[in-house]
Amino acid sequence: MRFQVLDILPHLTNPVTGRAIRVDERFSQALTAARYAEEFGYDAVALGERHAGNFLSSGVGVLLGAIAATTSRVRIQTGVSVLSIHDPLRVAEDYATVDQLSRGRLELVIGKGNELRQLPMFNIENGDQWDALAEKYELLRRLWREEDVTWQGRFRGPLDGVTSLPRPYAGSPRIWHGSATTLTSAELAAKWGDPLFSANAIQPRDNYTVLIDHYRQRYAENGHDSRFAYVAAGAGFLYLADTTQQAREAFGPTYERLVAYFNQPGNHTPGNEMTFGSIDDAIARGPVLVGSPQQIAEKILWFHEGFGHDLQSFSLPTMIPHEQQLHMLERLAAEVIPVVRKAAPTTLWSDQDPYGGRPAAAGQTVADAAAEIAKG
Repeated sequence: MRFQVLDILPHLTNPVTGRAIRVDERFSQALTAARYAEEFGYDAVALGERHAGNFLSSGVGVLLGAIAATTSRVRIQTGVSVLSIHDPLRVAEDYATVDQLSRGRLELVIGKGNELRQLPMFNIENGDQWDALAEKYELLRRLWREEDVTWQGRFRGPLDGVTSLPRPYAGSPRIWHGSATTLTSAELAAKWGDPLFSANAIQPRDNYTVLIDHYRQRYAENGHDSRFAYVAAGAGFLYLADTTQQAREAFGPTYERLVAYFNQPGNHTPGNEMTFGSIDDAIARGPVLVGSPQQIAEKILWFHEGFGHDLQSFSLPTMIPHEQQLHMLERLAAEVIPVVRKAAPTTLWSDQDPYGGRPAAAGQTVADAAAEIAKG
């Protein structure tokens, strides 16, 4: 299994201690965590995007550019890029720039967004976000794969012979499709033969198993090689301690107050309430990685039994002191990840993965590379 550290840059006061962080400090912490993640051997770092609520993630491309310039190995992802509200031409330009800065380490994760308040800010009607996402994704694919693109659609003005610049570093970067609760993004991923990123954040495991099973079935029905139906899964917060009881006592009050805040009307999209209200329920059934190293390893592998996923994502508890967050990051890398990697191997980002080395850098298309791998 591969591991990703995700930050959606929440800017929240600790509901128990009242501790607050300045905006510049919060950005610095995100960049520092990315550098440490690379040092500790993580596979990917990601920043989410929000344009409403208490988040500082409206300018994710800028921050990912800074991460690209200060790291050398770790893969750089979005979590997600809300393509439904953006101009695909600007997305193509901005993230190709990040791809060049990182020398081909970018992988975009796209979605329609799970925040209704941002839709009118970008002139998208509620109900149109799915159609907007599908249309804009087709255009983004063309802009990264073709030159002199001529195009006309519903959600932006026409293009006539446009070549987006800069071009990506080594052919089109891989694009994942993020899905929070519905099958629509899973269908879009399966249609194009792309990987799926299940948020796995607010519902029981079996709900997401249905989504992932549907994706794999439709992926095969669309004629794609099932070996490349890669799946990623989220986890929510990490809180690692010597014992699960210590983690429960230290993080429980903060977790439960955050859930109570999130579940208030207006703080979440209707129907997307957090299911696991108590820390005990979250540890027992929820996706959060709270507990001892053994507890956390067992939790990840329990979800792997249901999902068969290749990439595990999680977020640091950014409302606690940053030094404590980094210590947990280091302990997870040393005490948990080796156990999980041994029990749940994957070909993602290996030489068996068409995107493992971005083969288009040598003049070979990703489709050609996948065909060669399929031949054995």
